[in-house]
Amino acid sequence: MPAFTFEKISPPVRRAPAATTPKKPRGLISQVIDRFAERRARRALQGERVAQRDEKPAE
Repeated sequence: MPAFTFEKISPPVRRAPAATTPKKPRGLISQVIDRFAERRARRALQGERVAQRDEKPAE
C-alpha cells in the first residue's frame, strides 16, 4: 500500500469575458459632423457622375 497519494488537480475554470460596457451614444457635435461629411461625399460622387456623363468620347 502506498504511503502517499497525489491529488488530481483540475485545470482552472475558464471564466466568461467581462461584460463589455455599452458604448456611450455619440455626442451631438459628432453626429452633425457625420451628417455634413455624408452629404459632402454624396455631392462629390454626383459631381463625378455628371462630369463623366458630360465628357465626349474621344474619336
